[in-house]
Amino acid sequence: MTLATASPDNDTKTGVPCAKGRGEFGWLIAVGAVTALVLAPIITLVILAMRPAGDIWPHLISTVLPRSIATTALLMLGVGTMTSIIGVGTAWLVTMCRFPGRRLFDWALLVPLSVPTYIIAYAYVEILDYTGPVQTALRTLFGYHTSRDYWFPEIRSLGGAAIVMGLVLYPYVYLTTRATFMMQSSCILDVSRTLGAGPLRLFFRVALPLARPAVAVGVSLALMECLNDIGAVEFFGVQTLTFSVYDTWLNRGSLPGAAQMACAMLVVVFALLWAERYARRHQRFHLTSSRYRPLPGYRLSPPLAALAVIACALPVLLGFVFPALLLADFASRRLGQLVDPDFLSAITNSLLLAAIAAIATVAVGVTLAYAQRIRPTPLLQGAARLASIGYAVPGTILAVGILIPLAAFDNMVDGLSRQAFGIATGLMLTGSGAALVYAYVTRFLAVSYGSIESGFGKISPHLDMVARTLGRTPLRTLTEVNLPIIKPVMLSAALLVFVDCMKELPATILLRPFNFETLSTTVYTAASQEVFEDAALPALAIVLVGLIPVILLASTSASTYRTKPSSRGGN
Repeated sequence: MTLATASPDNDTKTGVPCAKGRGEFGWLIAVGAVTALVLAPIITLVILAMRPAGDIWPHLISTVLPRSIATTALLMLGVGTMTSIIGVGTAWLVTMCRFPGRRLFDWALLVPLSVPTYIIAYAYVEILDYTGPVQTALRTLFGYHTSRDYWFPEIRSLGGAAIVMGLVLYPYVYLTTRATFMMQSSCILDVSRTLGAGPLRLFFRVALPLARPAVAVGVSLALMECLNDIGAVEFFGVQTLTFSVYDTWLNRGSLPGAAQMACAMLVVVFALLWAERYARRHQRFHLTSSRYRPLPGYRLSPPLAALAVIACALPVLLGFVFPALLLADFASRRLGQLVDPDFLSAITNSLLLAAIAAIATVAVGVTLAYAQRIRPTPLLQGAARLASIGYAVPGTILAVGILIPLAAFDNMVDGLSRQAFGIATGLMLTGSGAALVYAYVTRFLAVSYGSIESGFGKISPHLDMVARTLGRTPLRTLTEVNLPIIKPVMLSAALLVFVDCMKELPATILLRPFNFETLSTTVYTAASQEVFEDAALPALAIVLVGLIPVILLASTSASTYRTKPSSRGGN
């Protein structure tokens, strides 16, 4: 006899109970609202761009825009080349070669990721400028008296910007490529060795082609960060599209012109995303053997081992150690700032904004991931992808698209309140920091959503089925079953978003309330006024906070891919 039980329908792909009725409708509304809020700045930007820009647009299109596009393209080419060479080369060395210090470099090569590009830019200008320690030592050593007595490369240039930014952004390529190299089975490489391939040929003909999708992902992430930067390029005197949007809006006073340039920048961003997808088209690599054995590696001779140590040490020294030592030296001369009310206020503002944004971003990420789990329809999947697109949109563009509608809303509410009650509400959203939180959540939602979606994927659908059979609603199933399991993933996602918010500069500059300073804006203001020593302590605070997730990322990524042979069936 068959017993008929009232149970929710199951999705044919995942086996997770599909929430129908009131539960499903509520999750659909939540996902729709999130997607609308994320897309609102972009839609607003397009609407603003359709307004006439007056007499300034012919000037922009004839002089500013072509130069900005060319400069941006050259900068991205330089950064992409540097990050590819350093990231892929060091990933191959620490994965496939055996030399002294390899395990140290395995995680140390990720450390430059904790330094924002604008901070390392300020540091290197101090290091390599005429009054810096490098040129001072040269003049002392060779007896030079003025800059006309010798030649020294100009750090404040397009080439200097590309090199310095490459030293900070290469970990994106290193991380994704190293993970791919670690996942490659030795069986694949053994075949190549059997056919007579040496180390170099094995790298260029087998390992590198297999890692091309990972390299494309890492380079695209680095280039998006490069495109988002405004502090470093302004300090180096490089007029990129991001700086041109900022300059057109604030210095030229043309919001429609800035919106039109921002739309041109969006075209560059989406072209970059398309190029990354196109580079990985039809590329699918799978392990066909269940017997996975770890990579044996090449033991390098002493001369080659010394070269490998130098190759791995230079990015760490140049990308983190030297700038950090300079910051520590300058900060030691400004210890009185530790009790300065302005510095304490900047720390409080940074921590408060980053904490609120991290909590909100994780909550929104859970909403998107869980809605897709209980009803994995193409509509919800498409909405989740759209909601994650904010990470690809530079902070300057988000600021332009967010400030105008929020300011209009504030003015409307203030006008209605004055008419009805005679009370002025002021700028409730744009004057309270809510606009900044909105920008942070929109920009970094992809970070939390990706981690949380991966965490949900590791939960057996049978747990949801049991909870629903026992009468739990989708919301109670989430709070009582799923959230306790993915709590570590949520904490990790919140930490990553928190640090990203602490470092974010373009959106913070444009959306912060009046007389509202954070650590990043304090660094930017002091460096812009050529008093970098005053910026050292807040800059060092940002770097130290950024070290925490980098160290966690290094340890967890290494333990994830280094599995004992016995657990994989190897010998």
